[in-house]
Amino acid sequence: MTGQFDLYGVFLPSFSAIALCAYGLFRILTSVFAKLGLYQAVWHRALFNLALYITLLGGLSAILNWLQT
Repeated sequence: MTGQFDLYGVFLPSFSAIALCAYGLFRILTSVFAKLGLYQAVWHRALFNLALYITLLGGLSAILNWLQT
C-alpha cells in the first residue's frame, strides 16, 4: 500500500484503512465467540478483546506488507 489514500479529498494514512478492516473482523469474531460461549473460558474479557484486536491488526499489516513484496 502507498503511504496514504484519498477519501473524498481528505488524505488518510493507509494504516487507518487496515485498522478499520481489523475492527470489522474483530466485531464479527466477538459475536461468533459470544454465540459459541467461548468467553466463558476467558479470565478477563476486555484484555482478551484488546489482544484479539491487536493480533488482527498486526496480522493484516503483515499480510499486506508481504503481498507488496
